[in-house]
Amino acid sequence: MSDKTTHFGYQTVAVGSKAERVADVFDSVATRYDLMNDLMSGGIHRVWKHIAVEMSAVKPGHRVLDVAGGTGDMAARFARQVGPKGTVFLTDINNRMLQVGRDRLTNLGLVENVRYVQADVEKLPLPTNTFDIVCIAFGLRNVTNKDSALSSMLRVLKPGGRLLILEFAKPKSPFLNKVYDCYSFNVLPKLGKIIANDSDSYRYLAESIRMHPDQESLKAMIEKAGFQRADYHNMTGGIVALHRGVKP
Repeated sequence: MSDKTTHFGYQTVAVGSKAERVADVFDSVATRYDLMNDLMSGGIHRVWKHIAVEMSAVKPGHRVLDVAGGTGDMAARFARQVGPKGTVFLTDINNRMLQVGRDRLTNLGLVENVRYVQADVEKLPLPTNTFDIVCIAFGLRNVTNKDSALSSMLRVLKPGGRLLILEFAKPKSPFLNKVYDCYSFNVLPKLGKIIANDSDSYRYLAESIRMHPDQESLKAMIEKAGFQRADYHNMTGGIVALHRGVKP
């Protein structure tokens, strides 16, 4: 990769074009995104998200930023935890995904303590030292410049605030890795075609997982960005990992 190119799945594309291509993917899948998550993971994604919220140590009254929060699954969980004295900001770069998230949280009755901001994680239009927790779940791999995103999330956290990155990772077992590859590249595009009438977007999502940094590499990036006490917790054999860091 040069400074002018980046990955879009397995393709090499101009840096300036990736965000638009990712936007096209999520415009296509927005209305079926939650259903596809259930089908793709057999519902296990709900367990991963539950564990992430539990490990966040979120408390009533906290201010939480849910970055690339899309359809609001994590924001809903955090909104219930922070209560009426807390606030959750749901952000996404994609307007259609954000609209789906707003509709979902409104239907759940989560109105008073949720705010919505269409924003690019690389340059968050939010005040410095504002949030107790910043979470990005299954979104970092779609970001063009991950270092810029980490720096941006560090800036908006309060000192002592916690970063959480829930993302697909690299399975520890070679056998599990082979099974996972077979499933990702054979089953996922077919599910995408059947459910969302879009196999290409789900092929990209499978490829983007493979191009994402492994657990140790992402931990090093978090530390380089300025976070302390960086660690990660593998789930389901390392198919998913929760990375954490603290702003000094």
